[in-house]
Amino acid sequence: MGIIGAGLQGRRRASVFLAKSESRVEAVACGHKDDLRSTKQLAEPIGAKAYPNWEEIIADQNIDAVIVCTPPHLHAEMSIRSLEAGKHVLCEKPLARTVGEAELMVRKARETGLTLKCGFNHRHHPAVLQAKKWVDAGLLGALDFGRSRYGICGRVGYEKEWRADPKIVGGGQLMEQGIHALDLFRWFLGEFSEVTAFVGTRYWNMKPLEDNAFVLLRSTDGKVAELHSSLTLWKNAFSLDIFGHEGYVSIDGLGGSYGTERATLAKRDFEKPFSEEVIEYRGLDPSWRLEWDEFESSVRDHREPTGSALDGLQAMRLVNAAYESNRTGCTTRLDIQKNETRGVLGSSMSV
Repeated sequence: MGIIGAGLQGRRRASVFLAKSESRVEAVACGHKDDLRSTKQLAEPIGAKAYPNWEEIIADQNIDAVIVCTPPHLHAEMSIRSLEAGKHVLCEKPLARTVGEAELMVRKARETGLTLKCGFNHRHHPAVLQAKKWVDAGLLGALDFGRSRYGICGRVGYEKEWRADPKIVGGGQLMEQGIHALDLFRWFLGEFSEVTAFVGTRYWNMKPLEDNAFVLLRSTDGKVAELHSSLTLWKNAFSLDIFGHEGYVSIDGLGGSYGTERATLAKRDFEKPFSEEVIEYRGLDPSWRLEWDEFESSVRDHREPTGSALDGLQAMRLVNAAYESNRTGCTTRLDIQKNETRGVLGSSMSV
């Protein structure tokens, strides 16, 4: 496989291949043609070639799959060109800069029959996986609602980074981090048909991009999810709770600066003393390796991966619906036409 992008995400993805893996990194290229130094620094420790530009990754006949780890404005072109060259693609989130670009990517994957996966590594955090097992086992009974808080404290000069440049990204903090929580809400609770949001910029000099988003989602069967995605928490934090008739599951922390990762299960009981089952996960973050394993397995088994391009597209639609709700001051309603084979295309919004 080949890696396009020699920044932070490229290094995270490459670290998977420092350990045992059935795949090997054939080559690395930077998204910018003038940064061969960073490319070599990433390529050499994993025994890979360092290409001066990303087109050489696509042209290399020895490469079967590509990981796109560049800023969002480059995702569509790099992913589509890779698919056209017969290569499977794991593309970082958000899937693209716009919903239109993401739809083109999904359509190209359908046309070629190749795997296109969105980089939703949060699905592969051990606490998230444990919570999903509890929910899928029916331990919460009928599901009712979810809530999440996800944010960071920013850093000096954040407003000067590419993440704060609207020409490069399709949105602010909601698209950057909050989209992970939206994807997890969909994974646990299903599709949402209504979105109401308040989005704004209070501290960071990054308008029109937001540093805070408050989002409320509702499904056709009445399940509700609420999210606060923020750049002004002043302390990195992540939590996600799912509540049902019979109890709840909670996920807290992601390791590192987000605190110890925990999965909690509690059951409703009106008579007995309250109790919780808590599992703590320590050590290095395994989500990058587990996500690659899922991608590799889906390619070998010719199946859709969890956290697919489709999931990436649907999460982007929810983000856009939140922006539309904030702009109009009304609830945005989503009408999604489902294709049961390989894609979900042709959604529309109304206010």
